[in-house]
Amino acid sequence: MWRWWTLPRVPEPEVMDEADEVEAYASAAAEAYLQRIDETFVAHACRLVGRAAEGLALDVGTGPGQIVCRLAGCLPGWRFVGIDCSARMIARARARAAAMPSDRAARVHFFVANANCLPFGEATFDLVLCNSVLHHLHDPQRVLAELIRVAKPEAAFLLRDLRRPSRLTFPLHVRWHGRHYRGRMYELYCASVRAAYTPAELHGLLQSAKVPRARIFLFRATHLGLERPLLPPGVQN
Repeated sequence: MWRWWTLPRVPEPEVMDEADEVEAYASAAAEAYLQRIDETFVAHACRLVGRAAEGLALDVGTGPGQIVCRLAGCLPGWRFVGIDCSARMIARARARAAAMPSDRAARVHFFVANANCLPFGEATFDLVLCNSVLHHLHDPQRVLAELIRVAKPEAAFLLRDLRRPSRLTFPLHVRWHGRHYRGRMYELYCASVRAAYTPAELHGLLQSAKVPRARIFLFRATHLGLERPLLPPGVQN
């Protein structure tokens, strides 16, 4: 019975670099809806860092850079690095940053890099972010290990992704929550939901990766993730 109820996970390609995929995510209709979703992610990240006046943040799988650029406006004392495997996405992100006020743009940097082998030293970042990337990863445990490696022991950590529903609810789930998308973007959304994890699967990943102090959270009916707050100075990990 439970096997019938469970919707099998169908992984997506790890890199989104096709021109139609990049354009779909940058479309006006998609951007309008995604902006509201992104704002909740940005607010969540800000809560996790609390009143920290400055720090260095890493956004893994930054895509067109919208999360980093919004956070740069919310956290004026912070510096940001966004990485993505897709050169097309990084080109979009750099163009977005170039359109920001110069003082904000100076604190934002985007690079092409692979999350499986991050080009940063251990304990570098005060905040590590990963938004809607987990379902793309072929080896999520390896990437989680890399995120832990580059994060300081006291660093805040926020990974959020889509949530895979049951086999029975999947058709209604994608029709309702994907109603803002059209054409190629709707196809990509459906594929992403099929590739997403369930809470039980994410719990298993967390147990295997042993992310210190992290907890699983659910966000509405559509998302789930891992979070941990920034430890204040002087507090033991």
